[in-house]
Amino acid sequence: MGVGTNLKRLRSKTKFSQQDIADKLNIDRVTYANWESEMFDVKSQYIPKLAEIFEVELKELFEDGIKNINTTDNTFENKDDSTSGNIIVFNLSDKDVAEKLSSQFAELIKNIKK
Repeated sequence: MGVGTNLKRLRSKTKFSQQDIADKLNIDRVTYANWESEMFDVKSQYIPKLAEIFEVELKELFEDGIKNINTTDNTFENKDDSTSGNIIVFNLSDKDVAEKLSSQFAELIKNIKK
């Protein structure tokens, strides 16, 4: 996940439009849109202001969202004393990542059933 993807994700969380962000940075909306689509790199002078607008630490603009996934492997026993199984619990802090992971699981299950 690049900076542009993170900008888009953060912007969607804040409900700002691309124009809103561009106005806050005093740049053209197309320039900001090009950053989100990763057509062009974000100029370094705008990085601190973007972090301030989105109320995040600078490093969050560059982090891969997949790092926000925590897993726990738990074992459970069925009430009917049948064989125990394993369950994996995912704690996802990002809606986009959760939706993507859910979609990938659905595709995997569909392929297994074939």
